[in-house]
Amino acid sequence: MYLKNKEKTKKSLLKLLLIVSGWLSVGMGFIGIFIPMLPTTPFLLLAATCFAKSSPRFHNWLLTNKLFGRYIQDYKERRGMRLFSKILSISTLNLTIAFSVIFATEILLLRILLILIAIAVTIHLLKIKTLK
Repeated sequence: MYLKNKEKTKKSLLKLLLIVSGWLSVGMGFIGIFIPMLPTTPFLLLAATCFAKSSPRFHNWLLTNKLFGRYIQDYKERRGMRLFSKILSISTLNLTIAFSVIFATEILLLRILLILIAIAVTIHLLKIKTLK
């Protein structure tokens, strides 16, 4: 009996942890829509995974959500990115990185790292299929 309750408690805590992690990821993904240095899609994919393992209701909400559902469905189905999203993402990313390199840090190694990140993310975004 004790072991059964312990397993039940363990499963309940894991479910709660996954739900909390899912909602934190949704929040980070939402913030990422407005802050280019914070990627939206990975956080939403993490949230979808957390919800898929813990709450069918939240998982369904996320996949059908007007704001978030499109990101996840396009990525899961490997359809690609809309041209406007690509242009906006690449432009904002590079402007933010340029601002950071010029004004936010004087450390050469950090500047080089930021530039390399900008190049890598830009190449990644350019490689993603463009939706019409």
